[in-house]
Amino acid sequence: MNISYLTLAQSTTTGGSSIIVMVGWVAIMLVAMYFLMIRPQRKKQKEEKQMRENLQVGDEVLTIGGIYGRVISLKEESMVIESKSDHSKLTVARWALQQNLTVHDDVAKK
Repeated sequence: MNISYLTLAQSTTTGGSSIIVMVGWVAIMLVAMYFLMIRPQRKKQKEEKQMRENLQVGDEVLTIGGIYGRVISLKEESMVIESKSDHSKLTVARWALQQNLTVHDDVAKK
């Protein structure tokens, strides 16, 4: 009878500490996921937004569809680009801009 009481007492104290350890590991995993996945994605989105806002007429750009061109005009949500090969004009959404190929002086200083 005495042995079963000690075993029961040990199992209850071990069970309580294992829950705390488990909660600690879950918290560590959530923090690690934030720093490895969510934070870099937000940083990338912020840089893309800034690139699209700093776009100027005459910049050489690449769209997500693989079209190279030069910006002819800018509107709030769209832009008109002229393709390099046949000088045709295309209206594309600003979110479809993948890369600004023109290096500006103010960006190069940073």
